[in-house]
Amino acid sequence: MKNRNHVSKIGSSHIFKIIENALTDIPMFSLLQENGCLHAEVSDCEINKNTAAKILQTMHYIRILDERMVAAQRQGRISFYLACTGEEAAIIGSAAALLPQDMIMSQYREQGALAYRGFSTQEFMDQLFSNQRELNKGRQMPIHYGSKALNFMTISSPLGTQIPQASGYAYGQKMAGEPAVTICYFGEGAASEGDFHGGLNMAAVLNCPVIFFCRNNGYAISTPSEEQFAGDGIASRGIGYGVKTIRVDGNDALAVYVATLKAREIALQKQSPVLIEAMTYRLAAHSTSDDPSSYRPKEEESLWKHRDPIVRFSNWMKQKGWLDETAIANFTEHTKEQVLAALKEAENVAISGIDEIIEDVYDTPPWHLKQQLSDLKTHIAKYPKHYPRTSGRL
Repeated sequence: MKNRNHVSKIGSSHIFKIIENALTDIPMFSLLQENGCLHAEVSDCEINKNTAAKILQTMHYIRILDERMVAAQRQGRISFYLACTGEEAAIIGSAAALLPQDMIMSQYREQGALAYRGFSTQEFMDQLFSNQRELNKGRQMPIHYGSKALNFMTISSPLGTQIPQASGYAYGQKMAGEPAVTICYFGEGAASEGDFHGGLNMAAVLNCPVIFFCRNNGYAISTPSEEQFAGDGIASRGIGYGVKTIRVDGNDALAVYVATLKAREIALQKQSPVLIEAMTYRLAAHSTSDDPSSYRPKEEESLWKHRDPIVRFSNWMKQKGWLDETAIANFTEHTKEQVLAALKEAENVAISGIDEIIEDVYDTPPWHLKQQLSDLKTHIAKYPKHYPRTSGRL
C-alpha cells in the first residue's frame, strides 16, 4: 500500500513517534463555557429558538421523570430504574439533530431521546410497571423501552449488542436508498465489548450511514475510565478503524446538537460511519441497585454538579433572550403532576395474561415453549402466595 511504503522509508523510530502524536490529546469541540456564554471565538450557531426551547424543556422533563421514578423504586413500586442525571445534554442534544425517520438504537440511559421524539408520560409509566398496555406486553424489565412508531429499537439487557445491529440496520438503509441514518448510543464501558470492535469495523468497511454515539461518563458502573483503558478515550479507536471521529463536550447541549448535525450530514451524504465521543459525567448512581458513594468521592460529584448541563443551556438561552422562565416554571409544575398521575394510573392497570409470554417469538409457539409455559403454571399454582398478581390468572 502507498502509505505503508512511505512509512517504511522513514525508519522505525519515526513510526513510533508518528503513532504517539496522532493519538494524543484529541481536541474536544465545545461552544458554551460553563457559565453559558459562547466561547470568545464563536460568533453564532445553527439552531432556532423552537428547537432550543424543546431541548431545554425535554431536559427538565427527564430530570423530573428520573427523580420521581428513583423515588418510586425506593418505595417498592417498581423494581428497577436508571437515571440519566448529568447526561441530559448529550442524549437530548443529539436526538434533536436527527430526523423522525432516523433509527435510534439505545443502550439504557437514553430515555431523553425517546421523550424528545414524543413518547408520552403514560407510555413511560406503562413500560416501567410492565402492565398490559405496555407496547411489549409487559415482558421486559423496567427501562427497556421500545417504539416502532418512533423508530426507537427496543432495548436489550446484554451490553453492546446494539452496536453491530446498528451497523447492519444502517447498511439496510443504505441498500434501500433511504434518506435516513441510524444512531447507536452506548457508554465507554460498552466499548470494551467485542461487539464494539466488530460493529465499527463492519460499518467502516461497508460504508454504513451510522452514528456511533459514546457517552463517556467516567465510569462503567464502579470502574473509572482510567482502569478501563490506557488510550485517549474512545475517539482514538474510531481513528484506528478509519471512522470519522468527533469528540464533544457532552455537557454542552448546543455543541452536541451541532456536532450531531454534522455527523448526520457526513453519514448520509458520504454514506460512511461517524463516531462521536461525548465527554460527560454520570451524577446519578449507575442504577437503583448501585451506591456510587462506595467508589467515588463526594468532592468529584460536587465539582460536576457545578457543570450542570441544564443550567449551562438555560444561561445561554437567557442571554439570547429566548428563555421564558415563567413558562419553564409552569411546565415543570405541570410535569410533576402529570408524572405522578400517570404513575398512579399505570400501577393499577392489570398485567398481561401469562399465555402471552410465549407469543410473538415464533409464528406458532413450538413444543418446548409450550412445555416451559406449562411448567411455569404448575410452579405458580404450587406457590400462589409468592405470585399475587398472577395466581388468579392462570
